[in-house]
Amino acid sequence: RHAEAVRIVYDPRVVSYATLLRVYFSIAHDPTQLNRQGPDQGTSYRSAIFPQSPQQRAVAAAYIAQLGSAHAFAAPIVTRIEGGTFYPAEAYHQDFFRRNPAHPYIVRWDKPKVAAFRAAYPRLVS
Repeated sequence: RHAEAVRIVYDPRVVSYATLLRVYFSIAHDPTQLNRQGPDQGTSYRSAIFPQSPQQRAVAAAYIAQLGSAHAFAAPIVTRIEGGTFYPAEAYHQDFFRRNPAHPYIVRWDKPKVAAFRAAYPRLVS
C-alpha cells in the first residue's frame, strides 16, 4: 500500500535516530490522526515509520510505547511501524517547499512546522 513518505538520510554521529523520532512526533505530524494529516485524507496519509534496520524498529516501537504510557497525546497514537520499498516522488514534487515558498499549502501547513522546528531544535538547524 502506497504511503506518502520522506526518506531521511542522516549521520548518526551528528543526530541520533531517537532525536529524529522526537522531531517526528513533536513537530512533523500528528501521530493521533488515522489516515490523515492536516487537510490530506486517505490511507496514503497514514502515520507510519519505515525503519531501515531491526534496531531502528525496536527503538521506534519502544518510543511509541513510552509516549503511549505517558499519555503524551490527548488521543491514542496510531502511528504504525511498517516496511517496504521507498520510491521517490515525481520531479515536480522534489524540493516543492523551496521552489514554491508562497504556495498556499506551504504557507498554511509547512512554514509553521519549519518555524516550530527551528525554535524547538536550534542546534539541529544548519
